[in-house]
Amino acid sequence: MSTWTLKEKSTGELAVTVEGEEWKNAVEKAFNKIAKNVTINGFRKGHAPKALLEERVSEAEREAQAVNDNANEWMRKALEENKLEPISQPELDVKSMSADKAELVFTFAVEPEAVVKDYKGLPYHMDDTTVTDEEFDAELNRMRETYADLQTKEGEAEKGDTVNIDYEGFKDGVAFDGGKAENYNLELGSGSFIPGFEDQLIGVKAGDEKELNLTFPEDYHADELKGAAVVFKVKVNEVKTKVLPEIDDDFAADVNIPNVSTAEELKKTVRERLENNKKNAAEQKADNELMDALVAKVEVDLPDVMVDEEVQNQVNQLAAQIQQYGMSLTQYLSMMGKKPEDLKKDYHDQAEKTVRLRLGLAAVAKAEGLEVTEEDLENQYKEIAEQYSMDVEKVRNLINPEMLKKDVLNQKAYDFIKENAETGENK
Repeated sequence: MSTWTLKEKSTGELAVTVEGEEWKNAVEKAFNKIAKNVTINGFRKGHAPKALLEERVSEAEREAQAVNDNANEWMRKALEENKLEPISQPELDVKSMSADKAELVFTFAVEPEAVVKDYKGLPYHMDDTTVTDEEFDAELNRMRETYADLQTKEGEAEKGDTVNIDYEGFKDGVAFDGGKAENYNLELGSGSFIPGFEDQLIGVKAGDEKELNLTFPEDYHADELKGAAVVFKVKVNEVKTKVLPEIDDDFAADVNIPNVSTAEELKKTVRERLENNKKNAAEQKADNELMDALVAKVEVDLPDVMVDEEVQNQVNQLAAQIQQYGMSLTQYLSMMGKKPEDLKKDYHDQAEKTVRLRLGLAAVAKAEGLEVTEEDLENQYKEIAEQYSMDVEKVRNLINPEMLKKDVLNQKAYDFIKENAETGENK
């Protein structure tokens, strides 16, 4: 006999009572198992008369062994009876054991069923995706900057010019480590050096020598220089200025964009790219806002284990990303001055939001009777194979079909919500 009692955070207790012949048989088998390893003087191990063995093996030992041997099977049957699927490791509490019966309680979390009300008519508002002339010109100028030539300038250095300098820094009259370089190219206005350094070089000419009196920022990375007053002795070797190329056919060829060979084709391509980028950014923003609106409608009692698992998923994703740069998660945390528990705390709110969204989408799919067909799955396999340049069969073998089915169903639910959203444009 078993009963399920759901408590807070989708965690409940499955009470299982084992009695009658089932319990007696389990205790008898447990006794026989223990008896095989009992040694009594004058008899081979396990071969003493049953009466002597019964005196040696207590009822409590037999009952405890019976529970230990059969608890998983009793729980499995009870789960089937109550149609339950634990999402956390069940914890066993033996409430009582006697000659007649055993009362067990298994505590675990189950996936909660979310309720989503008023999911139709949620706002889906796009930002304006028009590319202005100013944005278009700025992008062309950025490209011109990329292909600009540096030419020697005879006059004074201006903001945007590049000066080639030798410099050395002194603190209290003594040169400090890392404060010296020769033939260094510095673009004035780039913000590459500490505040004031570049500003004081505006107006210099080739051959000038100048002393710069500066103060390092209080948050400078080197402790010995934080807030320190210093002097940089600078010699200007050369002043160079940028010469931007004209937007002509030669420039279009230098940019080396496929199917672009003229200035007009370049301008058309640049505008289309800007329009696509703006559209994608606007769609992403609108999608995120729509998902936030859906999450706010989700009513669910989340078990901690689901949030914890999603936090770990996000930590694992971060570890995989930084590993591509040859860095371990431990090294990353050390560099950021964080502990593993700090990182998990940072991810907690986003993880909870992700789980709520997933459960909310599942609830909408159920409410609308959405289903995933074999064709849907096959198309998804092909899309993944194309994305990662893999064979479809290999993708099919690598991916859990049930997990993929859930992902596709959630996508269908989101598409439904988006199709039934209140559309418009953000002002």
